[in-house]
Amino acid sequence: MRIRHSLTALLALALVAGGLVSCTASPQATAIEVTEQTIVVDVRTAEEYSAGHLDGAVNVNLQSGRFESEIAEYDPEAEYVVYCRTGSRSAQAVATMEAAGFDDVTNAGGIDSAASATGLPIVTD
Repeated sequence: MRIRHSLTALLALALVAGGLVSCTASPQATAIEVTEQTIVVDVRTAEEYSAGHLDGAVNVNLQSGRFESEIAEYDPEAEYVVYCRTGSRSAQAVATMEAAGFDDVTNAGGIDSAASATGLPIVTD
């Protein structure tokens, strides 16, 4: 009986972990509404941003060492859509923003998924 409960708990943990991995790898499979009030945040490097970013996105580099201080300058009550190259950095950025008190933050994943979900074109500088 004890083994059965342990196996059930282990299976449940594996399912939860699998769900978390898939959430960070592909967070949005549906459309994301972007209004004039939505702030679209590209958390990639400046070089990645310059090579192509969603139209209207602001660049706040997650890996700059200044992400928390830079994002603190933004309104925590505004609506945000965050993306990166593959979805990993955007998941980290969303978690950081939510921990800092931002209420409405959507992880759009990687740039291609974000473009598809938001309908925003990828543009270059």
